[in-house]
Parts: sequence; C-alpha cells; structure tokens
Amino acid sequence: MTRQVIHTDQAPAAIGTYSQAIRTGDTVYLSGQIPLDPATMELVPGPIDTQIRRVLDNLQAVASAAGGDLSDIVKLNVYLTDLTHFPLVNAVMSDYFTQPYPARAAIGVASLPRGAAVEMDAILVLGQ
Repeated sequence: MTRQVIHTDQAPAAIGTYSQAIRTGDTVYLSGQIPLDPATMELVPGPIDTQIRRVLDNLQAVASAAGGDLSDIVKLNVYLTDLTHFPLVNAVMSDYFTQPYPARAAIGVASLPRGAAVEMDAILVLGQ
C-alpha cells in the first residue's frame, strides 16, 4: 500500500519531524495535536475546556483534509498533565462526538510540548 501525507493549513503545522497525518488505504493516523492556534502557532489562552476544544478542532481539520471527520475516528488517545481535567474532556467530547463513540485511552503525563495541558492523537477509518 502507498502512504499519503495529509496536510492542511487549517491545523497547526508540524513542529518537528512528523506529518499532520498519514493515510494508508482507508486508515488515517493523525499525529498528536496540542491546543495551538494554526494562525499564530501559539497556545490558545483560556481555561482547559477552551484548550480541549482547540485540540479537537485541530483534529477535525486534519481529518477533513484526509476526506473524513471526527465520526470516522475509531481510536482516540488523550494525554493530560492533570487527570483531574478528565471530566472536562468527557463534557467537551460530547459536543464533538455522538454514539458510537471511538475507543479511547486517557493517559496522565508529566509534560507535553510547549507546556500544553492536553494533547490528542487518533486513528480514523474512512469509508465506513
């Protein structure tokens, strides 16, 4: 199978040696997104729920560039520097996802790039 690099200006540019996403067949692997504003490449200000929304908006932009959307996500990983924010992740996700929800893991981490409080990556399958 061939690999296709997915890129959109509607999500933050890669800040390292990685692609925003890679598509192989009908599967798309979305790289981790932190709450960067794609226009300024700065962390969005505000409370954690605003940051969670920015991360999901960034994932949506990359999913769209791949020909899908958040409903095509089959696996979502959430990384939090403070697991007490997990209930807010659930609350915000309910605005972005409907059943059936993707499989998900929530992982507490010591730190994230650029001092972010949240990061998410995902796998989506197109043509379901």
